Amino acid sequence: MELTERLDFDHQDRRDIYEYVESHGPSDPETVRSALSMGERAFGHHRAILKRDGVLEEAEGELRIAFDTGAEEEFEADAVEFAIRPAREEDLTGLVGAIRASVGGGEYVDAETVADVVEDEGVLLRHNDLESRIFFVATVNDEVVGWVHLKHPELEKLSHTAELTVGVLEQYRGHGIGSHLLERGLEWAASQGFERIYQSVPATNERAIDFLDARGWEVEAVREDHYKLGGDYVDEVMLAKTL
Repeated sequence: MELTERLDFDHQDRRDIYEYVESHGPSDPETVRSALSMGERAFGHHRAILKRDGVLEEAEGELRIAFDTGAEEEFEADAVEFAIRPAREEDLTGLVGAIRASVGGGEYVDAETVADVVEDEGVLLRHNDLESRIFFVATVNDEVVGWVHLKHPELEKLSHTAELTVGVLEQYRGHGIGSHLLERGLEWAASQGFERIYQSVPATNERAIDFLDARGWEVEAVREDHYKLGGDYVDEVMLAKTL
């Protein structure tokens, strides 16, 4: 299933199964069936159709949302070997930890918000009638060291846009990991038909602004005193990239 694919279900039971898995994350089929008070035969029938249609998949005995996000890529720079791949629900704890460690200075408000939301919901990947979100992660020895996150509002007037955050643990910066993550996220966004990608950061986060500026992003707007960080008012800088 594509992240931008419209959610259409021709049976309410199939919608119920999907919405349970979407909101709870990877789930044991029997837990889903019991929670929905659905008969075994009916549940098995609808589960099979959802899997056949590529809406859900089953791995390690759990039902989960099926996303077609591409394969893992491996890189090496300055003797650092890293991989970039689609995030899995199992990455949730490591990903949240990496985001929090990367933005410890409080200069990346949107990324902090992403971490808060993901941790609170306990679900990494989302695709519902309101919004969709997806992550790609950079890993070193299977540990998450960076991420790129895209959030897409399920509104027709904004269907061509997405919001992006990206970051790398400080000890792994300078090896091109952030550039590869950003490129992977933008390539995927282009493949989904997005035309405009946005990212907002406090004006004090000069490193992020310079990083994006060097890669063709443009400052589209500035909101004065939008943030209050450490008691000080700070402007918000909205940057955009046309695909």
